[in-house]
Amino acid sequence: MKKKILLIIPAYNEEDNILKTYQDIIDYNKKNKTNYDCIVINDGSKDDTGKILDKYKIPHIDLIHNLGIGGAVQTGYKYAHLHNYDIAVQYDGDGQHDINYVKTIIEPLLDGKQDFVIGSRFVGNINTFQTTKLRKVGIRILSFFIKISCGFRLRDTTSGFRACNKKIIEEFAYEYPVEYPEPITTVELVKKNYKILEVGVNMKERLAGKSSIHTWKDVYYMINVCLSILIVGMRRYK
Repeated sequence: MKKKILLIIPAYNEEDNILKTYQDIIDYNKKNKTNYDCIVINDGSKDDTGKILDKYKIPHIDLIHNLGIGGAVQTGYKYAHLHNYDIAVQYDGDGQHDINYVKTIIEPLLDGKQDFVIGSRFVGNINTFQTTKLRKVGIRILSFFIKISCGFRLRDTTSGFRACNKKIIEEFAYEYPVEYPEPITTVELVKKNYKILEVGVNMKERLAGKSSIHTWKDVYYMINVCLSILIVGMRRYK
């Protein structure tokens, strides 16, 4: 039986990117005879993102208020759980994620060897887009805190290009962190003894607009996320 695969695409003010992001998925499906479904979570966008989604009949859910990345992604997981998907893939609406690497991310899930897979810019020599030195320093700091919190070495701590199996879909549908979801969920899943794998993927520079991720110059953000990782790492999970 074929697995049902869903791409969850959170989008906030992505009027310049969302149509091409969706079209890339459609073109890939046609070329490779795949059947990746997708759902765009329009996170209370103030630009014309919603109008574009309606005009081109792109599958989507409109959130009345901006919930942030955590709330938007959890909405996608709720949808995936409700519609009985076997695998869910987080896929950015800004054009940074390469549709050709969805196959790489879901393969360890299809054969049942892993529960959760993270697409990484820092595994192998695949990625062509180089992030800034300052952001790399921030990622290394988060990697250190994740390591001491749960013993798992994660190179790309802020990657939003991730996939999970049905069991984790259900977990995320009911509970998902509002803030710092990428590093926090990684620590939680390791503590719960899920099998996690980091694989090399290519990522691209966003097509247009500004990233919603906090700048690494924001010391307050870094302190808070590091403390959150440590707190989650100290929790006991069944």
